[in-house]
Amino acid sequence: MSLVKTIRNIWAIEELRKRLIMTFLLVLVYRFGCFVVLPGIDPNALLSFTQNADKGLMGLLNMFSGGAFSQASILALGIMPYITASIVIQLLGMVLPSFQKMQREGESGRQKLNQYTRYLTVLILLMQAPAYLYNLQAQTGGAIELGIGNVIYLTIILAAGSMFIMWLGERITDRGIGNGISFIILIGIIARFLPSLTAEFISRMPGADSQGGGLIMFVVEVILLLAVTIGAVLLVQGTRKVPVQYAKRIVGNKQYGGARQYIPLKVNAAGVMPIIFAQAIMFIPMTFAGFNQDGTGFLATFSDMNGFWYNFVFFLMIVAFTYFYTAITVRPTQMAEDMKRNNGFIPGVKPGKKTAEYLDSIMSRITLPGSIFLGIVAILPAFARMLNISQDFAQFFGGTSLLIMVGVVLDTLQQIESHLMMHHYDGLMKDGKIKGRTTGSAY
Repeated sequence: MSLVKTIRNIWAIEELRKRLIMTFLLVLVYRFGCFVVLPGIDPNALLSFTQNADKGLMGLLNMFSGGAFSQASILALGIMPYITASIVIQLLGMVLPSFQKMQREGESGRQKLNQYTRYLTVLILLMQAPAYLYNLQAQTGGAIELGIGNVIYLTIILAAGSMFIMWLGERITDRGIGNGISFIILIGIIARFLPSLTAEFISRMPGADSQGGGLIMFVVEVILLLAVTIGAVLLVQGTRKVPVQYAKRIVGNKQYGGARQYIPLKVNAAGVMPIIFAQAIMFIPMTFAGFNQDGTGFLATFSDMNGFWYNFVFFLMIVAFTYFYTAITVRPTQMAEDMKRNNGFIPGVKPGKKTAEYLDSIMSRITLPGSIFLGIVAILPAFARMLNISQDFAQFFGGTSLLIMVGVVLDTLQQIESHLMMHHYDGLMKDGKIKGRTTGSAY
């Protein structure tokens, strides 16, 4: 009954109802576009490409695009070029003074950075689209004719498709439930999750292509997936609260301040960015492994996603990138200056430099277990494949897909919760403590 009452409360708020309906309609448009095949391509000739598109880097791209990549859709390149451009602009904002100045300019600076991100996205699309088309031609045995004119024509279509997805994401942010780009990624992952779950269930049932284990093994897999998901939720929501005491100020005959507050420091302030960075580097050997005909040596070792050395190095890189990204996004010196400016201090710690050093030591200590847990979550799909779980379904036992699903779902619930609380309705949780990703990656 509580769930029914909550749904009724959600529907009773006109603004929230309109936002949910708009989000649903925009998602329908996106999913429809995922099934519109590029002109000049025979859909029946895409079988071999579809089978190969679930492996390695192509499998990751196919998952983020909701299957549009393997279907040679007009939305095949998905939102990944925009994510890549956003990462580059974010990194430039950490090293170039001009970009740092724009970050401090508020809304006007944010608009400039968004415009630069769009320009860079178009540039990346103009490079990725021809590569995708030639790979499509090679994988399908010439199902598409690629003359110069055709390449230019289809490149424009693919670039326009990705820019259209960006527009849909912005509309979801402005007129929908919010977090548009992240929500688009979530829909793509969910679109791949349901078929993967169904295929895994069928494969466990007795039949010609059965993996064995029956219904009991499938139930065990689902329980393990739920356990990993709960762990991911704890990783996303985990915080360490640092007490801050604000000095009393006397204005006239009244005292103001003096209350104790807390700074919530995230256990995983870097979000999924360390996994994205590490995967981008680990895919380099996999790209060149195609030229290694004998299947041995360095390239073959680090292109085996189930191998020990691949996952060991992948784990270490995630731990290192977690510390790196946390160091450049969480700035204890600035936090200490802000506290000092507002007459705040940490009990027992001198304001200024000592406070910055204390906050830095706290972040270093809580980042270690967070980075190790993040690394374990990232390599869990390899262990899932070792347990004879299919490649498609194993992707959801960890890695970027699971963390994005958890993070975006929590953010969406938090958005709905805020609307309900603003209109004095009971929220989704009685304690009203749904926490999203307040720091770290937006993806």
